[in-house]
Amino acid sequence: MTEDLSGLDLVGLLGLLKPVPEPQPVSLFPQTVGWLVVGAVLLALAGWMLWNAYARYRANAYRRQALSEVAQCNDDPARLAEILRRTALAAYPRTEVARLHGADWLAFLDKSYGGTGFSSGSGSILTVAPYQKANSDPNATALVLTWIRTHKTGPRHDERGSL
Repeated sequence: MTEDLSGLDLVGLLGLLKPVPEPQPVSLFPQTVGWLVVGAVLLALAGWMLWNAYARYRANAYRRQALSEVAQCNDDPARLAEILRRTALAAYPRTEVARLHGADWLAFLDKSYGGTGFSSGSGSILTVAPYQKANSDPNATALVLTWIRTHKTGPRHDERGSL
């Protein structure tokens, strides 16, 4: 085992070195059952979150449709009143919304979004707009847009949800 290395230069000595053995590849598969359980729980949680996001997206389809119709109505109060009524019918039970008119309708709208813009603001024009000629009011349009975006939905008894 003793070799005479005295006559070798540095390159020669480096040539005598044996290469370092490569380590075994590291497995990416979890080595314990706990990590498999954590992975399964995280996968189930991600699936549940995706399902809820999809359900929310579908439940708010009537809002998206109403917002696009408001954008096309050119501040026409009669058209705004129609869109608002159909949106409320899509969000709340028909038995609760269909019978409302006048001050009761405005109070319902105020209660469902948490403001007072319909009973004591520019939204009051929407009660008479379907029955008589009314001037366009951009404030009423803004109020309707706010209601569509922010109203809290009630319990649904049917699953149509369409306008």
